[in-house]
Amino acid sequence: MKKKPLHNKKNKFTRKQFIVLIVCIATGFMIGYSYKLTKDEVKVNTSYLEQEESYREDLISQKERNKELIEELIALQTKRREYEKTFAENEEDYDHLLQEADKLRLLLGEIPAYGEGIRVILKDSEYDPNSPNPNDYIVHESHVFAVINELKISGAEAITVNGQRIKTDSFIRCNGPVITIDGKQFPAPFVIEAVGDAKALHTSLKIVGGVFDQLLNDRIVVTIEESSLIEMPSINDNDEGVS
Repeated sequence: MKKKPLHNKKNKFTRKQFIVLIVCIATGFMIGYSYKLTKDEVKVNTSYLEQEESYREDLISQKERNKELIEELIALQTKRREYEKTFAENEEDYDHLLQEADKLRLLLGEIPAYGEGIRVILKDSEYDPNSPNPNDYIVHESHVFAVINELKISGAEAITVNGQRIKTDSFIRCNGPVITIDGKQFPAPFVIEAVGDAKALHTSLKIVGGVFDQLLNDRIVVTIEESSLIEMPSINDNDEGVS
């Protein structure tokens, strides 16, 4: 007579226990994977924050250095002018040279300018529903250039556009309703001021077939005013206003 095999109840693995085991393993895996993702994300965010803070500190440091350089430049220019005045007091011939040097500095924008002159205001014309192209009735850099060039030819000693001093190498670019001058944006209307012989500058702009007539043909609203006193900053004063 055969004996039935003995079953060890302690080693018997039920289906319910197997399912519980699978669930526990899956849960542990998900918890571990979630923890790893969270840890990696924290590391990435921390890295970005540290990099952003580093860039911010570099920018602040660079701005402070620029300010120091501007102050140093102004001090050197002032010292140079003091030397020139000393030389001019010792020799009468230097007086003429000093005047010529001041004229050059005015053209370069190194010193503030003031005196009689004119003010030219350029405005966009009113919207024309019959014109499909909005560029047909707004002020462009070509219009600003035309006025500036005519003023220079007519003997303007110094020129500003919306308070920004124009240098010999100034860059002007149109971008829709605004223009950019040496990296700074200015909206319309555009106020162009020039120091010089007011009547001569006014006459040169309004000569028949000249700049004034061309602007009117382009439907630009133009206003020209003579002034007994126009004051404008140097290029260094403009740079100090940058924040």
